[in-house]
Amino acid sequence: MSHSHLTAPTTRVILGSSSVYRKQLLERLGLPFETMTPDIDETPHAGETPEATALRLARAKAAAIAARAGAALVIGSDQVATLDGQQIGKPGNHANALRQLQMMRGREVIFHTALCLWDGRRTDAAQAAQLCNVQTLVRMRDLSDAELDAYLHIEQPYDCAGSAKNEGLGIAILESIRSDDPTALTGLPLIALTTMLRQAGVGFFGLTAPQ
Repeated sequence: MSHSHLTAPTTRVILGSSSVYRKQLLERLGLPFETMTPDIDETPHAGETPEATALRLARAKAAAIAARAGAALVIGSDQVATLDGQQIGKPGNHANALRQLQMMRGREVIFHTALCLWDGRRTDAAQAAQLCNVQTLVRMRDLSDAELDAYLHIEQPYDCAGSAKNEGLGIAILESIRSDDPTALTGLPLIALTTMLRQAGVGFFGLTAPQ
């Protein structure tokens, strides 16, 4: 449980993620929240666009937790990295990560960060979910094999799509980041999320939400 000195919202807020980065981002908003881990299959469907995959999984994560949590506001998020429209998965090991970075260097990678806020107080599932996708355009530096290899040994981002964590040393392999929501690349678009929470009646700054 994450505690805050601010007034608690009347509804439970649950972050449907085990990511420490998403948790740290959500803590910025000063709202009390809990974390729960969704247990869903994250395999992309055949023929599915990267944006569709991210949106489907963000919604599925939120829905899975909402089914257990009852009348709560559940936040689900999913991120898919793409190069030339093809999904770039989590590398899993050093060799795969090096191949990914060699393929991406000097080029632009698009990160789709999908967000779902599921309002468990609503009985109609069609009305319960707010959904959006935030695109981040990342240009990778054109680095040598030696630099990429050394970076991977230090950072070991083998559980990250695209083998780059911008929260850490990964920032040094990026040339530029363009997005409407600066926290989207880390995995939780806070500008979009605050909009959704306001729509759901959550107040900020210790105040009740304006009606």
